[in-house]
Amino acid sequence: RYFRWWFKKTRIEKKSAFIDLLCAVPLQQIYGCPLGGIGGGTITRGWQGEFCRWQLNPGIYHYKTVIADQFTVCLRCKGQTVYQQVLSVERPSTLQGWNWGYCGHYAFYHALYPRAWMVYELPGQNVVLTCRQVSPVIPHDYKDSSLPVGVFIWEVENGRDEDVEVSIMFSLQNGTGTKEDRNGGHWNEPFALEKQGERVAGVLLHHCTCVNPFTLAISAREKADTEVTHLTTFNPAGSGREVWQDLLRDGRLDSPAGKSVPTEKGEVTAAAVCATCRVPAHGHRTLEFALAWDMPCVHFGSKEKLHLRRYTRFFGSGGDAAPALSHHALTHYEEWERKIEAWQKPILENRQLPSWYKSALFNELYFMTDGGTIWMELPPDCCAEELQGPAGAGLSHLLPVLREYGRFAYLEGQEYRMYNTYDVHFYASFALVMLWPKLQISLQYDIAVTVVNEDAQPRQYLMCGQTAQVKLKNVVPHDIGDPDDEPWQRVNAYLMHDTADWKDLNLKFVLQVYRDYHLTQDRLYLQDMWPVCQAVMESELKFDTDNDGLIENGGFADQTYDAWVVNGPSAYCGGLWLAAVCMMCKMAELLGDVEIQQKYMDILKKGKEAFERMLWNGKYYNYDSSGSNTSSSIMSDQCAGQWFLGACGLDQEFEVFPKSHVVSALKTIFEKNVMSFAGGTMGAVNGMTPSGVPDTSSVQSNEVWIGVVYALAATMIQEGLVEEGFRTAEGCYRTVWERLGMAFQTPEAYREKKVYRSLAYMRPLSIWSMQLALERRASWAPAPAQPPQAPARP
Repeated sequence: RYFRWWFKKTRIEKKSAFIDLLCAVPLQQIYGCPLGGIGGGTITRGWQGEFCRWQLNPGIYHYKTVIADQFTVCLRCKGQTVYQQVLSVERPSTLQGWNWGYCGHYAFYHALYPRAWMVYELPGQNVVLTCRQVSPVIPHDYKDSSLPVGVFIWEVENGRDEDVEVSIMFSLQNGTGTKEDRNGGHWNEPFALEKQGERVAGVLLHHCTCVNPFTLAISAREKADTEVTHLTTFNPAGSGREVWQDLLRDGRLDSPAGKSVPTEKGEVTAAAVCATCRVPAHGHRTLEFALAWDMPCVHFGSKEKLHLRRYTRFFGSGGDAAPALSHHALTHYEEWERKIEAWQKPILENRQLPSWYKSALFNELYFMTDGGTIWMELPPDCCAEELQGPAGAGLSHLLPVLREYGRFAYLEGQEYRMYNTYDVHFYASFALVMLWPKLQISLQYDIAVTVVNEDAQPRQYLMCGQTAQVKLKNVVPHDIGDPDDEPWQRVNAYLMHDTADWKDLNLKFVLQVYRDYHLTQDRLYLQDMWPVCQAVMESELKFDTDNDGLIENGGFADQTYDAWVVNGPSAYCGGLWLAAVCMMCKMAELLGDVEIQQKYMDILKKGKEAFERMLWNGKYYNYDSSGSNTSSSIMSDQCAGQWFLGACGLDQEFEVFPKSHVVSALKTIFEKNVMSFAGGTMGAVNGMTPSGVPDTSSVQSNEVWIGVVYALAATMIQEGLVEEGFRTAEGCYRTVWERLGMAFQTPEAYREKKVYRSLAYMRPLSIWSMQLALERRASWAPAPAQPPQAPARP
């Protein structure tokens, strides 16, 4: 069924599949820190400095290194050029008139998102260049964090006994390296913008496609001691000799006036900007460049609606914002860095935290911008009725919230192309609610309005072959749509299973509502969400078929582990259910709804007893209660309900799961799923048999899911098992970022040997729940236990 669907989609309709099981993205161990703020598109640079991953069209990726996109250095002494080099280890077949092949031995890369550093010790020159790359990703900032810009600050240190004139040239192709670059009609023009005594100059590269046209801008900041020159157009497919000679001659570019002629079909064009300054002997100077991209109005794949990106609120939607964006970036990046440092410093300077954790915590945040992320404005003429649909009138603050903060969505993964996949966002949402809480609130309103409405269109589901409607009323959707279609308008792009019967989605909505309220104290949000929580819990109650206060799984893979069958009451869904019931009691108490509070207190009392009776085996909670030969598997995620209760401080108020049982279960997971798997060096395997062999009953039971491991580690820290928590999470970090070379593309899953799945995935953002657990411990513990410091690595 899947193959037939895939063939029709990709070969007949010429569209890409939302999950392409037949053509996975090949692993390239090249990626570094992406450029850009939230929701305006991203351009990723590799750790060798290449521009190699592009997401300008919302949610759609191109993995292409564009060889003309480079920084080149020119050194001059006493009026003579003494050194000129492309700062790239590549030796490409084009632009052969340039001096390629920089020796990688003399370059170093460091990344701490949203910044990165590249250090070049120019061989034989006694000059050191440090390029600091900065993107405006700033917690609790809802303006500059939306900007599609990146800044490159070049620090030049002259170790010579004489002055040296240093020029840095930034060259860029008009386009992203796809065949569209050769469509013709693209053109470039120089620009300069002076405002408040600050002057920025560069080149605009207008990329004139029929859908989603955009302008790229490369620029540099002019100062008293810095001269900026440019080259409006050159052919990046040729030898590039004229560019090279131009720079070599005097360390400057020709700076022709006027626009370039639009390209012919088959032609490509590129441009360059150069900044030059004199650096005194044993002195230090700075050259500042910006890259901006302006694609203000976007269509998704269906081309039905025109959407405006968030930054257009501040910079306009006319497609002429690139000069102003460049100027703003070059005159505000110092303020951005002050805010980034103020945010990161307390964590970086905390000597009780291991250094790998500091790297993981910040670098995993790359997905917040590079998860195909979109952040859209509501249309100015949008009214409440339009947003609410037929049944959303109760969401009184839907319009004000979305109007003020826009609509936010990110993909399940770069290979799993569905926006706001909700069973996974449950894990990742900690990053959003801790750093940009208003975006989490906005996302929840979008989910809520989808919950109360329906899409009665019938369709066939690929796994079971049955036909059912796209979206039932009063159940949480799986996702809010595919960027290749029309997200928000058509939800549930996930065609594999009919998720109306999934047991976890509704519960995850309730758990997030209370968690968000706990962290933001936004009472209006709680009041708006309360009727929606009641509706989804009513839908969920039908899964308690024997009325014992505990829901039953349906004998198929009916939760986020969508290939791992579960039958009857289960540790994962049962635990989430009891936590959600507990939060219903708490919310009812806060809102003075005595009747509902009593109803759920009664369910909680019965359900707790049934859960312990049917699942507790003396050491941990069984996978499920079906009595099958994998029923007694040790699931690493069995305490997910307790994780959320702890994150909200409700574990102190309600003992939903006996404390001794939780600690015993976590210790068992640590002993079996962590330490008895791959020598304790790869995190926790999802399922482990009591005998200490991974559970191979499904393709997912013997995988490690990085985002689940970070959540497990957070649960351990909450329960006082701090050392075990760090040891568990460290295995995932070392495996992904060090051994497998998957930096800035953390996958959903890997196995012990040679298999990984779904690169660049949402769930690992759950590492921020570890930070929440640590902060919570620090606030009520005298001093956190010292986690083990890993031996320093070269």
